[in-house]
Amino acid sequence: MASRSLIQRVTPYLVARIRENQRLLSSSVSAHQEASSSLTCPSPSPSVDTIHLTDNCIRRMKELQDPKEEKMLRLSVETGGCSGFQYVFDLDDKTNPDDRVYEKEGVKLIVDNISYDFVKGATIDYVEELIRSAFIVSTNPSAVGGCSCKSSFMVKQ
Repeated sequence: MASRSLIQRVTPYLVARIRENQRLLSSSVSAHQEASSSLTCPSPSPSVDTIHLTDNCIRRMKELQDPKEEKMLRLSVETGGCSGFQYVFDLDDKTNPDDRVYEKEGVKLIVDNISYDFVKGATIDYVEELIRSAFIVSTNPSAVGGCSCKSSFMVKQ
């Protein structure tokens, strides 16, 4: 019961933080778009806002697939971590109405609309290191910094 009451007390704060960061991110993106529209550069490709999956990510997701049940990789962003926001990866078998689904070679990535604003244009990879094996966000154009383990990040302001 104590954890439920704690969740109920913390949820409005977290939602407010996410909305504020979304507002900051969208104002930063619109300012960037205004600045870049005055330059004589070619227009960006239409896939700039898509989320990319590396070959390692696809290979690992295919290894994790159960023939009886389709699993999808879910990426979400939560407040926390050493840099302000953290990436959360889960395996899921269902989508929600507000989810965006990206598919490559039969592998599906799910991102909810709120998290999408923080990871659009990102590249998802799977790495195997001495200390861990994990899905990571290897590049994120919406991030200006983060921790060395690539599990948390700061947004552009």
